[in-house]
Amino acid sequence: MKLQELVIKKIDAFELKDIFECGQCFRWNEELDGSYTGVVKYGVLNVNCDDKNIYFKGNLDCDIKSFVDKYFDLDRDYEEIKSKLSKIDKYMENSIKYGKGIRILNQDLWETIISYIISANNNIPRIKGIIERLSKKYGTKVEFNNKDYYLFPTSEQLKDVTTSEYRSLGLGFRDIRLFETTQMINNGDTSLEELYKMKTLDVRERLLELSGVGPKVADCILLFSDLKRFDIFPIDVWVRRVMNDLYIKNPDEKKVSNKAINKVAFDKFGKDAGLAQQYLFYWRRTLN
Repeated sequence: MKLQELVIKKIDAFELKDIFECGQCFRWNEELDGSYTGVVKYGVLNVNCDDKNIYFKGNLDCDIKSFVDKYFDLDRDYEEIKSKLSKIDKYMENSIKYGKGIRILNQDLWETIISYIISANNNIPRIKGIIERLSKKYGTKVEFNNKDYYLFPTSEQLKDVTTSEYRSLGLGFRDIRLFETTQMINNGDTSLEELYKMKTLDVRERLLELSGVGPKVADCILLFSDLKRFDIFPIDVWVRRVMNDLYIKNPDEKKVSNKAINKVAFDKFGKDAGLAQQYLFYWRRTLN
């Protein structure tokens, strides 16, 4: 681990609150000075910005610039995508104006799989608490700014953890899901490396074979991990509500099928459906 710093020029599609509070990540927290500190695969990183620059400071086991470029998806032209999506209709235009600083993070695939299994039928404060306890008990300690942080445990670090030990961390019915998926990865039943080489729908089918991974969780993993597939449209209660209110207009939103939502989404947003979903989700959930 090495203490490192990086400063880059401010860009429009980079607002701390939009990135870290839009529901895609669970290990970033706001500091008193308005910056955010997160535990990532290679260490701990703090991010702050003003009107001119974005400031990164961290204790990392990798080169900070290479990590930041990939993790924050800095090579993607979000302005071009926003411009294209904004022309679809006034709803997309308004949601993009609200969440103009969103960037979809390239989070570690293993951590994203387990985090979203934990997220099933759960709320964000509780999800974050469970992940923190899991990391503190089984992950590697990293010191940063005179404080101890804990990396998300690797599959190897979790190989001997029992279901009862998971349950003691507050996982509830998800204990067996974590246990089974961890065993599948450690036994080689599923190769995470292979997923990067596969087409989106094939990856989705492979993810659905993992214990605790249903359609919504699979779609979130595809979108929010470093698999980075934008041609996917995760559907939760907020997305169902906003898609029905704006486009489908069924008097009973519970009767709206995922198939119907996906058809509208891909007809309208195409290969950028995942990012469109995030703008709509963030806009509707925050302003509801």
